Amino acid sequence: MKYEVDELGFYGEFGGAFIPELLHPNIEELSTRYLSIIYDEAFQKEFHYLLKQYVGRPTPLYFAKRLSEKYQTQIYLKREDLCHTGAHKVNNTIGQILVAKKLGKKRIIAETGAGQHGVATATVCALMGIECIVYMGAKDVERQAPNVARMKMLGAEVRPEYSSSQSLKDATNAAMRDWINNPEDTHYIIGSVVGPHPFPDMVARFQSVISEEIIAQLEGEKPNYVIACIGGGSNAIGAFYHYMQDVEVQLIGVEAAGKGVDTKETAATLALGSPGVLHASRTVMIQDKDGQVIEPHSISAGLDYPGIGPIHAHLKETQRATYLHATDEEALQAGFELSKLEGIIPALETAHALAILPKQPFQPDDIIVFNLSGRGDKDLESYMKHL
Repeated sequence: MKYEVDELGFYGEFGGAFIPELLHPNIEELSTRYLSIIYDEAFQKEFHYLLKQYVGRPTPLYFAKRLSEKYQTQIYLKREDLCHTGAHKVNNTIGQILVAKKLGKKRIIAETGAGQHGVATATVCALMGIECIVYMGAKDVERQAPNVARMKMLGAEVRPEYSSSQSLKDATNAAMRDWINNPEDTHYIIGSVVGPHPFPDMVARFQSVISEEIIAQLEGEKPNYVIACIGGGSNAIGAFYHYMQDVEVQLIGVEAAGKGVDTKETAATLALGSPGVLHASRTVMIQDKDGQVIEPHSISAGLDYPGIGPIHAHLKETQRATYLHATDEEALQAGFELSKLEGIIPALETAHALAILPKQPFQPDDIIVFNLSGRGDKDLESYMKHL
């Protein structure tokens, strides 16, 4: 089974680039040049230098002793929360800012939900001295205030988006509009494996450093499960990437069920969605019978998205990966549990993945790797409301 993108930008029936004519030059330039840029020897040297000396890679693969004892299995945490900026997002922004420089772009735009991608984008723009504008749903600006402050301190302009649900979908729409209006000098750093080709493939390649490190850190041992939370799906695909062809390793993505998949307040796209075109890609999305997006809900701003990366839609379609879901309440409890058992406060996004531990029948000798995609500093206010 083939899980890589094809020459037209599709993973099976999902993907592609459903773009307005005005964006065609941008996408065409990226599509024809991104692989030669990324795999140029000088690019790779600078990319890996920055991952090591600036981001702080490799991140540890930590054996969670007390959590393992509670659930009677072998649990490892891939500590992406220890990356500079506090999440895996910076792996991608480092790569994309280097691509933008090679393309001669002078202005960077981005979308953000939880703010982690916005912070990571603002960080690399400060590092490279490039103008940075971050679009963020007005609701997320309010609930992710610490990250908004960080972006501004790093010199980025944060533009709140007041349309529709005022969340990640709307921020992405606003960023797309900006890119259409400024095609010559602007590069759009998309933060997940979503959007038109080649973004899903490019982001996946930059995030694949996560699974590459897991393989080396397990020193020949093969995990039984690799598990990650999933909104658009970048941290999950980073953890899955080098295991996708190895069917002995079970891959599990955990979506945000919000207040429950049987309610209207949920973001469990793969559990409830159907095929459609969202943000210039054919994927699975939550929509009504007329094809209109149904507004998602999650306590986690980073998972509050009505679609999914096309590669995840393909992995589900081919049954290569399993996709589960966890409610707001289950994620909160998992976050508190990890904090008290291991002294690690996870992002609410990450907590969704951990929330499946009480519900899955793992065996004592199973090796389970959770991708700990981000730290919980930004979510303390939400946690405190539920103490």
